[in-house]
Amino acid sequence: MEELLSTYLGSFPTLLLLMVIALTLFTLCKGADILIDEAVLLSLHWGVPQMIVGATIVSLGTTLPEASVSVLAAFNGNADLALGNAIGSIIANTGLIIGVASMFGRLPVDKLVVERQGKIQLGTVFLLALVSLPFLSPGPGGNISRPVGILFVILLAAYIILSIRWTRSPESTQTSQQEFLTAIDVETPEKSIGHDLKKDKISLLPRILKMTFGVALVIISSKILIQSVEITALRVGVPQSIIAATLVAFGTSLPELFVAVNSARKGHGELAIGNIVGANTLNVLFVVGSAAAVTSNGLLVPTNYYRLQIPTMLIISLLFFFFAKKGYNEITKNEGLGLLTVYLVYLALNYV
Repeated sequence: MEELLSTYLGSFPTLLLLMVIALTLFTLCKGADILIDEAVLLSLHWGVPQMIVGATIVSLGTTLPEASVSVLAAFNGNADLALGNAIGSIIANTGLIIGVASMFGRLPVDKLVVERQGKIQLGTVFLLALVSLPFLSPGPGGNISRPVGILFVILLAAYIILSIRWTRSPESTQTSQQEFLTAIDVETPEKSIGHDLKKDKISLLPRILKMTFGVALVIISSKILIQSVEITALRVGVPQSIIAATLVAFGTSLPELFVAVNSARKGHGELAIGNIVGANTLNVLFVVGSAAAVTSNGLLVPTNYYRLQIPTMLIISLLFFFFAKKGYNEITKNEGLGLLTVYLVYLALNYV
């Protein structure tokens, strides 16, 4: 499928490719809009805080591009792309996406979710750095072996089960009730969906189907956009190695970017924060885990990752956790700008 799409788009002239990029950006935005609205409705209907919905259901949907790209790359023997995509996506999610989203609206932080899913996310990032160390591998460099990949997938299942149990806790129920009261008091069309839910108790099935359509639209648009950007970049002389380390990670993070920006713009910033927390956890357990599990030799860790990619991943994750834990109950614009600066410095160092 990827090869067919690449061959088909490769036959397009550059001007037409630029038009395809513009069109897929539009469909990404519309898909993200649908996904956000339905996710908020479901969170209100089920009595689950929006940040938890963002950290589980929404993040599972928006992480599918990273998982599909990485598993396919690992299966085809391109471990650099598989691991680089996961680590690069964590850095892009935390620096670029939170940074940009903070410019479009408030990003409230649910302290309960930070204490639970946030600590798990930070722990998985450090776990990934630990298993990547060379002294844990039989060869000269680092290697994330198949058994480690299988362990990550098992931890993924445990994380999902634990998150579901947490949604039933009294604290989560209280938070969701507060969100519902806030939603039904807002008069603008974009933020009155809680009122619509109260007026007409629409069946859940259409909501779930519509949310699934939003996820599919985001993922399909992302795949077309990634291929179009890669082909265009190659035509103007950008090296393949740089594309793998930056454009692919950026492209597969586009669903999170559009969901985060649209969430902040619509006044549901907690959904954006939850999505990033969940997506970063899934990038380790789901993306790296599944990619390593499908290969007999595991994922080789390039030596240059110890100089830039892994340190940047740890630094930016610690910064995000620190900002989320402090007493303001939101990620401020200045903090978002700080995270964005770290990402831009990282991006520049990739070209040095």
